[in-house]
Amino acid sequence: MTESQNLDLLAINTIRMLSVDAVQAADSGHPGLPMGAAAMAYVLWTRHLKHNPHNPHWADRDRFVLSAGHGSMLLYSLLHLTGYDLPLEEIKNFRQWGSKTAGHPEYGHTPGVETTTGPLGQGFATGVGMAIAAKHLAAEFNTAELPLVSHYIYAIVSDGDLEEGVASEAASLAGHLKLGELIYLYDDNNISIEGDTDIAFTEDVGQRFEAYGWHVQHIDGMNIDQIDYALQIARSVTDRPSLIIARTTIGFGSPNRAGTAKVHGEALGTAEVALTKQALGWPEEPTFYIPDEALTLFRTAVERGAQAEQRWNELLERYTQAHPERATAFKARMAGELPDGWDSDLPHWEADAKGLATRKASGKVLNAIAKHVPALMGGSADLAGSTNTLIDGVDSFQPETPLGRNMHWGVREHAMVAAVNGMALHGGIIPYGATFLVFSDYCRPSLRLAALMNIHSIFVFTHDSIGLGEDGPTHQPIEHLASLRAIPQFTVIRPGDANETTQAWWNALTHTGPTMLVLTRQNLPTLDRSKYAAAAGARQGGYVLADCDGTPELILIATGSELHLAVQAYEQLSADGVRVRVVSMPSTDIFERQPQDYRDQVLPPTARKRLAIEAAHPMTWYKYVGFDGDIIGIETFGASAPGEVVLREYGFSVENVVARAQALLKRGQA
Repeated sequence: MTESQNLDLLAINTIRMLSVDAVQAADSGHPGLPMGAAAMAYVLWTRHLKHNPHNPHWADRDRFVLSAGHGSMLLYSLLHLTGYDLPLEEIKNFRQWGSKTAGHPEYGHTPGVETTTGPLGQGFATGVGMAIAAKHLAAEFNTAELPLVSHYIYAIVSDGDLEEGVASEAASLAGHLKLGELIYLYDDNNISIEGDTDIAFTEDVGQRFEAYGWHVQHIDGMNIDQIDYALQIARSVTDRPSLIIARTTIGFGSPNRAGTAKVHGEALGTAEVALTKQALGWPEEPTFYIPDEALTLFRTAVERGAQAEQRWNELLERYTQAHPERATAFKARMAGELPDGWDSDLPHWEADAKGLATRKASGKVLNAIAKHVPALMGGSADLAGSTNTLIDGVDSFQPETPLGRNMHWGVREHAMVAAVNGMALHGGIIPYGATFLVFSDYCRPSLRLAALMNIHSIFVFTHDSIGLGEDGPTHQPIEHLASLRAIPQFTVIRPGDANETTQAWWNALTHTGPTMLVLTRQNLPTLDRSKYAAAAGARQGGYVLADCDGTPELILIATGSELHLAVQAYEQLSADGVRVRVVSMPSTDIFERQPQDYRDQVLPPTARKRLAIEAAHPMTWYKYVGFDGDIIGIETFGASAPGEVVLREYGFSVENVVARAQALLKRGQA
């Protein structure tokens, strides 16, 4: 073995043993993948990956996704060794309270982590979104002489990733879109938690991905020359995503556990750690040992990264001189800045009893914004005509038209949301995805990750209640609003008329976390804002829409399609001498972010008679109505009939709101 080969092996074993020691110290984690995939990761990170450890946010860096997030110590070892702000003490503190080395990689928590992974398949699909963003931005900004956007999205994926449906959806889409920016290394170790993958996963993965339109290679994942050559080939393939199927041995180096399920998800144990170190020629003490020669090799990434970024900065300077306006736009896009005047054409609607479905109002607002915000890009899961999410006058994003801004996700709700997250994470794009609210069930894990990462993903989910009518209970959401509102850091907005829909989009564009707009299929009256408060109050999440003189005896709280019922009930009750206030609450999430004194002004603690009205599960509203209040909601499935009939039969009528309000007022009276 040559001196160079010896150094390669030393560096690879450094990754392995850092991972083993960290998992052993925590007595928790997954040592098998880092031990088996170390050679792949080493070759990628030292010979191919374009990155700057001292600037993890450099715009033209390659992105690396560890889709198999359970093997997080592989990534943490690489980040520490190559010079990111992840000290050895953090490696020693793996999986402990307050550490930067959580059990699974977390975006925004650990420098150099590009996306949160762990739920299998998510990283795979999120990387597809990153590649979409890279391809679109390259088409928009690159010139033949000045390729401002020129990078790859790499990932290490596992058997479990490829078994998940979201990865299949995303792989199919990536193949169709010919995303040559994608290069995935498949850690084909044939082991899952329950044993050999033959018990459940015997398909020919290579043939499947070739059928999807991917370029596929088969290599020995323990042979660094084969890994290196395969990556070179993949980088030369520009018209297809690449999958490198690398045969590896999980837990490589462990005498008694390598190649077994036992090494997948638990520490090796003191005795086996010692035997592994002996087998690899590694000193048993000290733990967390890093040979100087290996560290020196890995830390060359700092200088290489600085030089690569400097070359790009020089390119950017030449680009700025040649194309000053485009350069300014690029910098603003990557900084996430909205253009001046982006909201100058937001539509306003006059009072109209017939009104407009909020999904249709949303389409008009979307197009008004899209004229001024070229970063806005997205589409629906084969429902553009129903969700009103096409941008007028622009192309679809297709292999032949990468400048297009209209995405056609196909019937792939889960991959759609994961890819939207990837586009947001990449930067330069404000992405959105759309479908019916009931199908949030199909993509909830990705919605949850958008919230966990607190990224600028926008979701337009329509057909929001039993009011959609004839399609019946399979398409009528009941529990969805309450469950989505329960996700931390996830903003749900259900506007009550066209003008509140305008404000909902304003919130979605200005809020840097994920936002879901929940919209109606059926028309809603456009409220007379000369009689009631301006819709801009919706920017606070909840506001006093209509009020009385003095302290209210009763507060009606409503959202979405039920808001006009509350307004009509207010008119009747006020005529009968009842002091009534109507609170429009399109977003409890935004409302809860307001100062306490504002919330108390809208919902005075002394005004205890409160009636909430929403065509959904009532769980959200107990917090707001308390023991002295009441809720008109739904705790059963819906029914198939015209929407107005279904709503009436389930108690969503002015007559029922008035009757329930009167009963509430009488409650507790002598």
